[in-house]
Amino acid sequence: MEKLYELLDQAYGEMVEVRRHLHQYPELSFQEVKTPKFIAEYHEKLGHEVRTGVGGGGVVATLRGGKPGQTVALRADFDALPIQEETDVPFKSVVDGVMHACGHDSHTATLLILAKVLNSMKDEIEGNVVFIHQHAEEMLPGGAIAMIEDGCLEGVDVIFGQHIWSTGPVGTIEYRPGPVMAAADFFHVKIQGRGGHGAQPHKTKDSVVIGAQLVGNLQQIVSRRVDPLDSAVLSIGSFEAKNAPNVIADTAKLSGTVRTFKESTRAEVEQEIERIIKGTCLAGDVEYEFEYIKGYPATVNPKEEMEFVAKLAETVPGVTAVNECEPQMGGEDFAYYLQHVKGAFFFTGAQNPELNAVYPHHHPKFNIDEKGMLIAAKTLGLATLMYLKENK
Repeated sequence: MEKLYELLDQAYGEMVEVRRHLHQYPELSFQEVKTPKFIAEYHEKLGHEVRTGVGGGGVVATLRGGKPGQTVALRADFDALPIQEETDVPFKSVVDGVMHACGHDSHTATLLILAKVLNSMKDEIEGNVVFIHQHAEEMLPGGAIAMIEDGCLEGVDVIFGQHIWSTGPVGTIEYRPGPVMAAADFFHVKIQGRGGHGAQPHKTKDSVVIGAQLVGNLQQIVSRRVDPLDSAVLSIGSFEAKNAPNVIADTAKLSGTVRTFKESTRAEVEQEIERIIKGTCLAGDVEYEFEYIKGYPATVNPKEEMEFVAKLAETVPGVTAVNECEPQMGGEDFAYYLQHVKGAFFFTGAQNPELNAVYPHHHPKFNIDEKGMLIAAKTLGLATLMYLKENK
């Protein structure tokens, strides 16, 4: 393990260089072309077996160790977001309206350099390592499903992944056995009323009033239908009914998101949403259209594998705290991998007070302390080697 850490320390400069290159040239979900090419060429130079176009846009590289054993998969995503970058870093995005505002550039750099280091140790490795570079994590249906269907987990015994965390101090690892990230669903409602003059509301069917009632009524689902000991979120993110001030809107459109951990709660909330929409629109004598889109399921960490990684993380140089965290209501399609093989997903702190301000993920000023990448690489590398050693 000392050799692993030493080699990663030596390669840290290249890790930063790779991350900054990727940060300058971000690509949106399902539009990735140059990024997977860069990743594939990097692995090919290392002599790994490389598959491109996996699931449409992913890259899978395989390192075969010098000794027989099991197979560990490591996953990193590489897509960016439709956000205009507002940082003043010298490596800021050169692509207008596109930015790595969630840290996927750092995930990719971390995994590429770890692959390079493990390759230099391959004769000592007791098994195989599969590097899953996933496209399109940020947009439904996500890249994970298609990559799994295309065989990226064939022969894999366990999978590990991590997410850099801009709001957690450098040196911290946060983990949670069981549900750690929520199922992320979305819905759209179109209310079809009858528009008219604002001075003659009695001749209309006011879609705005019905929409406003619907916003309030939907909040009763979490407060009055979901078990208080369970967790759920229902948020309306968009309410559109634009008109002149003296015009009553003919149509109103609402969109929102639902976050849950239990599949039973997920199904109940979907059912209740439609029931309340139907009742509210019936009372207002208007028609409606309803669409419910199931997103990623909850990310659920198996207890044994998660605690295995957490215990190892305590020994990693640079790690100052390993904390069990509260579940996150954000979604993550790493969930699909854990539905097929055992594994663990954790968060690596990358906040630094010297960055002046801490901005959350998906913010136009998002940035990280790059030393977090080195800790992530050491933790993933240690988990990989120890798992192979203990399960040979």
